[in-house]
Amino acid sequence: MNTVLHKANTRGHANHGWLDTNHTFSFAHYYDPTRMHFGVLRVLNDDFVDGGKGFGTHPHDNMEIISIPLYGDLEHKDSMGNTAVIKENDVQIMSAGTGIYHSEYNKNKDKKVNFLQIWVFPKEQNIQPRYEQKTFKPEDRVNKLQEVVSPVKTSEGVWINQDAWFHLGNLKKDFQTEYIIKQKNNGVYIFVVEGDVTINGQTLNKRDGFGIWNTYKLSITANSDAEVLLMEVPMN
Repeated sequence: MNTVLHKANTRGHANHGWLDTNHTFSFAHYYDPTRMHFGVLRVLNDDFVDGGKGFGTHPHDNMEIISIPLYGDLEHKDSMGNTAVIKENDVQIMSAGTGIYHSEYNKNKDKKVNFLQIWVFPKEQNIQPRYEQKTFKPEDRVNKLQEVVSPVKTSEGVWINQDAWFHLGNLKKDFQTEYIIKQKNNGVYIFVVEGDVTINGQTLNKRDGFGIWNTYKLSITANSDAEVLLMEVPMN
């Protein structure tokens, strides 16, 4: 079993006034050659955006881009003609493929939005761009790992162009469970949204990240009420 630990206070940080952000992996002006990615997981940004502010129209290509709002409402517009608002309990994905333009703004003027911005390298290059979002029932992740991203188009999660699975869990204190890795040679990156957990013997706290590979399962214990995001991804 191999592991890598990224404590919350070791993340790259930037405050642009309207945007306060933490980067688990190298991004923009934050560069660390030892923290470029975890397998095909390239970006994990923890973004706080002021009321009415946001990211103007900009391009992407050949990247799977997942947005998970933790609180607040994020308005999305793109060159495919999609206009949508994503909020807590929603998960959005864009397969940028051959290329798209999009913008993201805080829908509300009077409160911040906090969302996780996640980029995954695609399995297949230059596909037709696509957009999808789904709303998930929060009660279905209480002491359970709720699938929210999947490579299986008929599954509950939003579809991703990669052999990757994401799960959210809202775990009550002292709850224990296991996660069995679905595909050989995949690893799992755990991001602790809230609370304290122990994963395969490693204690983790709020906003810590922990990657595990060369194993087939994870043991998970909630040391307090906790929210976790598990991202299973190919390691090469």
